[in-house]
Amino acid sequence: MANPMQQFEIERIGAPIIVAGQDLSFTNSALWMLLAMLTVAAFLFIGTARPQLVPGRAQAAVEYMYEFITDMVRENVGREGLRYAPLIFALFVFVLACNLLGMVPFVHSFTPTSHIAVTLGLATIVFVLVLVVGFARHGLHFFSLFLPEGTPLFVLPLVAVIEFLSFLSRPFTLAIRLFANMTAGHVLLKVVGGFVVTLGSIEALPYVFGLVPLSVNVALTALELLIALVQAYVFALLTSIYLNDAVNLH
Repeated sequence: MANPMQQFEIERIGAPIIVAGQDLSFTNSALWMLLAMLTVAAFLFIGTARPQLVPGRAQAAVEYMYEFITDMVRENVGREGLRYAPLIFALFVFVLACNLLGMVPFVHSFTPTSHIAVTLGLATIVFVLVLVVGFARHGLHFFSLFLPEGTPLFVLPLVAVIEFLSFLSRPFTLAIRLFANMTAGHVLLKVVGGFVVTLGSIEALPYVFGLVPLSVNVALTALELLIALVQAYVFALLTSIYLNDAVNLH
């Protein structure tokens, strides 16, 4: 793979599936999203299959992760937001699994969250949830979200337009942030990995010159694993912050 962008190409798996003129074939992206879902399901099943008063490692990991998300939701939304904690937890673990599985070596792994279509789909779920909850709880009063209290009348129209455009941009910024971070990190790993091969093949001192980019790539891999965790957390955090607007209107 000489092109760093080749790792993001969508490849069809099996025979093509055409429905009403649309290509619905099973792809490598769908495969790794399915693997992410199965990985999360297995992790949760192992951790909760036999709950004990003194939890084992798997049960403690599941409980700590879920409590971490519920505490975050409680802090940002309040107790009213806890009913939405399972959905935010599901988004968190799914994004985290997609990010981490894309780092698995030697198996031609694929990172679904490196595609804007996937991240925008997840962000659209969040955006629709905020709209549904906002109008269900507050009706047309939900539009007061775009009219901050205490704003002078002469700038109120301008502020309302800015707030409205800012609200509409949320799913795009949420999607682009995750997509851009995962794509940039994987491209950088591939480019530096290419330096390892190129410099390591110099005949004068074979392998010696490749040690520097190899060390850099090891550090970048650790950083990319951290970014995979941070981006999943940021996605869940912003979801809870946006949900706070729908629940509390401030």
